[in-house]
Amino acid sequence: MLGGETPGSGDCRAADREIDIAWHLCYFTQTKSNVERGRMSTLVDRMIRAARLDANLYIEVEADATATRQAVFVVLIYSVCAGIGFGLFDLPDIDVGHFFLNLFAGLLGALVFWLIWSIITYFIGTTLFKGPQTLWRSIATYGELLRSIGFAAAPGVLMIFAFVTPPIGALITLVAFVWMFIAMVVAVRQSLDFTTRRAIGTLLTGGVIYLVFAFILGLILGPDVFVFLFV
Repeated sequence: MLGGETPGSGDCRAADREIDIAWHLCYFTQTKSNVERGRMSTLVDRMIRAARLDANLYIEVEADATATRQAVFVVLIYSVCAGIGFGLFDLPDIDVGHFFLNLFAGLLGALVFWLIWSIITYFIGTTLFKGPQTLWRSIATYGELLRSIGFAAAPGVLMIFAFVTPPIGALITLVAFVWMFIAMVVAVRQSLDFTTRRAIGTLLTGGVIYLVFAFILGLILGPDVFVFLFV
């Protein structure tokens, strides 16, 4: 025993260190959990605002570089809801394996569509439909427009009800498509800083170009590719 130490003092210090480490681990875990809950709460809140066509929301996510991951989640959530809705509608005619295979293909298709559609929209919006009053420095980057368009998919969660007995399911699906298009108009208008008319023109022109692009790929690679690009 060293001078000045009392019996058992080393054990006490070791126990104190273990308690201190355990406390910090508990604090870190709790803090991380709170952060994750906060992010999820923010995502849900933003999806609700996007569905409400809140113009400030699209400006907010355009400027928030960290919202890209959230935009991916919105697209995936929409895809899952649509996949479940249409999958349950077709389930009597397909087995469970095909149901999940179609669901997975839908996830990939939704991401591919989002990326390509955003590129086409950005190109058209910054060239053909760029107004003389729109300064280049005020136009969003591709990444900013990508986030805004991603959040515009929020109303698509309604497609989870596509399986409901016709014509109710079909009507809900139509409402969801129209709602998503309107949300996309708001997203493009706010991101590219021009009028609603120019935003609509950008999206309609982009739709024609995307259709031609998908049709050509379908001719070259087969009809399954055409269907995949419109999942």
